[in-house]
Order: sequence, then structure tokens, then C-alpha cells
Amino acid sequence: MSAASPATGQSGTTFLLTLIVRRLASGLLTLFLVALVVFIVSGLLPGDAAQEMLGQSATPEAVAALRQQMGLDQPASIRFVRWLAGLLGGDPGFSMVANMPVADIIASRLPNSLILAGLSTLVAVPMALTIGIASALRQGGRLDRALNTATLSMVAVPEFLIATIAVLIFAVELRWLPSIALVPASGTFLDLLRALAMPVLSLSVIVVAQMARMTRAAIIAQLGLPYVEMARLKGVAPARLVLVHVLPNAIAPIVNAMALSLSYLLGGAVIVETIFNYPGLASLMVNAVTSRDMPLLQACAMIFCGAYLLLVLVADIVAILANPRLRNR
Repeated sequence: MSAASPATGQSGTTFLLTLIVRRLASGLLTLFLVALVVFIVSGLLPGDAAQEMLGQSATPEAVAALRQQMGLDQPASIRFVRWLAGLLGGDPGFSMVANMPVADIIASRLPNSLILAGLSTLVAVPMALTIGIASALRQGGRLDRALNTATLSMVAVPEFLIATIAVLIFAVELRWLPSIALVPASGTFLDLLRALAMPVLSLSVIVVAQMARMTRAAIIAQLGLPYVEMARLKGVAPARLVLVHVLPNAIAPIVNAMALSLSYLLGGAVIVETIFNYPGLASLMVNAVTSRDMPLLQACAMIFCGAYLLLVLVADIVAILANPRLRNR
């Protein structure tokens, strides 16, 4: 009996590692397919980078010469292989419009997007968990109905409308916050919070609503199981019941809900950064589409897709590690 336990533990560890390796391999394969799709779709966009740079009055000979200089006259397969090799080597290419390395342009914008996403996450996750747990504990009651109505209404409102209303109230009428999210280099942390208050609010509203509803569903699914009824019969307090017993068992669907909700920040940031003129990665990608700067557009799209896949991958791994049947297999 004693000799079987280490073997069982080793078998369970091997099984977990196999599942995690499979998830990693699946993520890498998906990322490659995403890179292929991004390259093909960006090539289908109307317009030409050389024509955009030279203007409509440029002669066909000048446009053809610039296309050759940029390498746009080469077959798509060769350009894709070179671009993919550059990505793997940490060199996403050279901006056709800014005339500088794409990596340098992204390096100047990426920290701004990470700050915006980080602050939105710090605001959204605790609020969503609190709302979801409170709603689940009062299932069917007035609080639950009120929170369900509020979160459903928040999900139905698009982020551009939330951002516009926030500007009208806090910037135009009350004049508490700036309408443009720009922080001077010598600004303090308080200046940063003040400048990012409305973008964070606009992004967090829908994320909180989605995450709260999914958290509520995960908690309610656990509350109907026999072990919860046993804990209640033993006199466990409701707060301790949820935090100590229910929440650890519901962590897998909650983490998946967080990953899906936080990935929404990637798409919502495009609109919010544009409205508030925030110098982030999303607005940079919009400018790249406008100027037909394909290397910059492709690099930004890969960062967004890679971040989404990373969130989903982390959620899958956490779900695997949190599953007692897999841990004890």
C-alpha cells in the first residue's frame, strides 16, 4: 500500500505535465495559424503603402521603384517566411511610414497599453468577484435581481457610448477629469490616475458585468452540490462557506471567465484609446491601418492575438491544476 502512493503521485504529475505540454503545443500551433491569417488579411486590405507614402500624384515608375525597395514586389510566400523568421528572431520588421524599426515604435507604446490594461484589471476583477459572489448568495432575492438587471444593462451598452457619456459628464459638465488621456513626462502618479480614470471606467464597466455574471453562475453551480449542504449542516458561516469551500472548487470556470472578460480589453481598447486619444498600442494599430503600414499593422495584430492566446492558455493551465480529479489521478 505504501509503495503505491509515490507511483500514483508520479503518474498524476506526469499526466498533468502531459496535459500542460499539449496545451502549450496547441497554443503555438494556433499562434502560427493566426500569423498566417494576419499576413493574408493584411495583404487583402485596399491601398498600397508605397502609393500612400508618395501620394496620388506619384508616377507609376516611382511607385514601382519604392515597392521594389520595400520588398513588396516579392511573392507573398517569400515575404511571409521572412516576416515569420523575423518575428521568431525578435525583429518584426521596418515601418514603411515612420522609417524606423517596428520594435522601437511598439516599445514606446506598449507600456502605455499595459498600464491601462493593468489598472482596468485591478478595478474590474475585485468588483466582479464581489458582485458575482453577493448575487449568488442572494439568489432570487432583491439584491440578486437588482445586480442581474444592472449587469445585463451594462453588457448591452457599447464601450464607445460609455466613453462618450463619461466625457460629457466628467469632462464637459463637471470638469473633473481631462477629456484627453495624456500624462506629461513630469506628471505624478495622481496625474496618471486622473488622466486614465475615464478610459479605465469605460473599459471596466462591460468587463465587470461579464465577469460578474459568469462568476455568479459558477458559484451557483457549486452551491447545489452535496458537500455545500453538508457544510451548511455543520454550521459553517456563509462567508466562510463561499471563500473556503466553494470558491476553490469554482476557480476553474471563474478563471476562464476572467480570461475571456480580460481579453475583451484588447478589442475594447481600440475604441477607447481612439476616443481619448491615448497613445497606446490599439491606437497605433488604427494608424497603421490608415497609412497601410503593413509591418506595423501585422506586429500589433500579433501582439493582441498573442496576448489573447496567453490569457486562454493560462486559464486552461489553472483549470487543469485546480481540478482535483487530475491532481489525484
